[in-house]
Amino acid sequence: MREILEIQKQLLPDLLEVMKKRHSVLRHIQVTGIVGRRTLASSLHMTERVLRAEVDYLKDQGLLDIDASGMKITESGRRLLEDMEPLIKEILGISALEERIRTAFQIKQVVIVPGDSDVSDLTKKELGRAGAAVLRKYVANNDVIAVTGGSTMAQVANHLTASAPMKSSWFVPARGGLGESVELQANTIASTMANKTGGKYRLLHVPDHLGEEAYQSLIQDSQIKEIIEVVRQSRIVVHGIGDAMVMARRRKVDDATKQSLQTEGALAEAFGYYFDRQGQVVHKMPTVGIRLEDLLHIEVIIGVAGGQSKGEAIASVLLHGQEDVLVTDEAAALEILKYAPS
Repeated sequence: MREILEIQKQLLPDLLEVMKKRHSVLRHIQVTGIVGRRTLASSLHMTERVLRAEVDYLKDQGLLDIDASGMKITESGRRLLEDMEPLIKEILGISALEERIRTAFQIKQVVIVPGDSDVSDLTKKELGRAGAAVLRKYVANNDVIAVTGGSTMAQVANHLTASAPMKSSWFVPARGGLGESVELQANTIASTMANKTGGKYRLLHVPDHLGEEAYQSLIQDSQIKEIIEVVRQSRIVVHGIGDAMVMARRRKVDDATKQSLQTEGALAEAFGYYFDRQGQVVHKMPTVGIRLEDLLHIEVIIGVAGGQSKGEAIASVLLHGQEDVLVTDEAAALEILKYAPS
């Protein structure tokens, strides 16, 4: 494929530019759902006149529908985007970037979407769409799928759709999380995923972090014990990755612990564990749910996180060495490579 693209760049450079432009229009409409022309032109930094010509062409090809509510992608358009993805990634250099990260951190699969979710809501939605697609690829009948909380995981949930394996699966929170905004709690995301897919769910009604005495008391409760056993039998885990200090503030960690995290060089947080630049655990919050030792027995661990600001944090979790799949964006990927093992 690369050789053909090089020939096209030399003989028909305009063709590749037109292809990228039309792909971008289709992708934005797919991720947005239904969108008006003016809003789309602003998002793509195009004039309405230029966009109108592209939209008319795509409509004539049966790839878009246009009505009073706006533009939406057709099933033919969705299939075309799916078929185009390897080609577009090759054109944009994303395939090479995926392979560099996969090789450097020795993980099974890396999926990168264009853009920077720090500055683009559309990129964050695309990150969610890609995360949902990866989960669909790995899910099997009667799976138990554990999920964490956070805004990126909420986007993954929003992009899930029903399938036979999903309908027979259970979605469970990977850990307690009653301290966060309701819409970002792992319980909410597990139930949303189940509702979107026709699957089933169980909830874990415990706070995000606990004192040692409260922790020991809770894990003796028979109902809590039962759901923890289900959670720890998960075959798939889908989780976000957070910046250590941002997560500490969000979870209202006390000042002494925050100072300790800074002193210990904590960069990233996942599952209530804090990691330093070398991927070593420097702090653990007493939380109810999946533990790091449980990950050794889980078949598929999917990390979904993006944004340039999180690149170093994502790299530190990858260095810990338990991820199977990483779904990220281009801006984060370029940062991640700066911290790859030499």
